[in-house]
Amino acid sequence: MKHLFLLLSALGLTLGAQAQQPAPARAPVVLRPGRMQAQARPAPNRPDVPPQFVGGAAALGAFFQLHIKYPEVARINKVTGNVLTRFTIEADGRVSGPQVTQSLSPECDAEALRVLGLMPAWKPATRKGQPVAIQVQLPVPFGNSTNLQVEKSKTKVKFE
Repeated sequence: MKHLFLLLSALGLTLGAQAQQPAPARAPVVLRPGRMQAQARPAPNRPDVPPQFVGGAAALGAFFQLHIKYPEVARINKVTGNVLTRFTIEADGRVSGPQVTQSLSPECDAEALRVLGLMPAWKPATRKGQPVAIQVQLPVPFGNSTNLQVEKSKTKVKFE
């Protein structure tokens, strides 16, 4: 009887040790545009229609080209890239709470926040036909030599 008890105990310990091993990690699900499915119970803050800059992407690019003043220090140091920003588009379309989430340089960060403060109202996101506030991440570009355009002795970003 003792031997049977010891045998069952040893078997239980080995099975318990195997059961405690973590399951192999599964690869995350990647959602691709055009392959997303409508949710049966979407989150209450998820919009049906995303917010849009009035005039679309071309107008947004023109807005940046018109208002961004490439900082002299960044030009001298040849700093190029994007300042990743986050802000909220309120239910009335105005931009609020801009902040830098990925910095490029202190000068470029300050200029990106200045330009976001000048941004006109967007067409707000809607959920079930009602406008809702939503957070947006937007890269503010500070170009390189292939996409800079000099106008009236000022360096401005040109989108191509």
